[in-house]
Amino acid sequence: MTFGMTFDFSAVAKHYATYRPTYPPELATELAARCSRRELAWEVGCGSGQLTASLAPHFARVVATDSSQAQLDAAARLANVEFRRATAEASGLGDHAADLIVAAQAAHWFDWPAFVAETTRVAAPGALAALVSYGIVEVDDAPALARYYHETLSGFWPPERRHVENGYRDLRWPWSELEPPKLAMRAQWTRDELVGYATTWSATARLVAQRGQAVFDAFRDELARDWPGNERREIRWPLTLRLARVAQQ
Repeated sequence: MTFGMTFDFSAVAKHYATYRPTYPPELATELAARCSRRELAWEVGCGSGQLTASLAPHFARVVATDSSQAQLDAAARLANVEFRRATAEASGLGDHAADLIVAAQAAHWFDWPAFVAETTRVAAPGALAALVSYGIVEVDDAPALARYYHETLSGFWPPERRHVENGYRDLRWPWSELEPPKLAMRAQWTRDELVGYATTWSATARLVAQRGQAVFDAFRDELARDWPGNERREIRWPLTLRLARVAQQ
């Protein structure tokens, strides 16, 4: 299987940094606990750093890479983190350098065989390889959100989106996989924050480009009828991890 980047996230980098959810802090703790060494973590497709900050306390160094400079520019700077513009398939890291290689909500954009080859090259002995994915957003008593995702955006999602929806089932590591921890991903958001999150979706960008802003505005108005007070509600995402211990060749 070969998958390639079909959407430029530079255009939504500021919204991405503001509205994309962060991961539960337990995620970084669980990943680090499965690493025999913690000298270097390579975070692949880091975006604007939704996972990066929680990795930093667990490793001596973190190299966080993304193909979008605008995304990297929007990330918060940390003393032991190097943000580097690089692709998943050509990291620029040395051979057998990384104790953790993790991609969070990004692997569906990669050229998968080339990324696996780069992971094999970069992985230190005993390194952990991890894919993290969160699926379709859920919120109670807001049917407008489901209609927008499944109906209005039908045909606007890129084909890679199927990997997110099926929990990366088809992106298989070539090594024996480890039992992942069971973690929940939740946030307390206002309606406006949820609308901001929807602006970061690649399908929303395509919808607006092809059919105009009014279609998105209609969704926002319909959601306001479901959620008129803009009070905070619990937002949920199904969280999937695919973990493996990299076997050296």
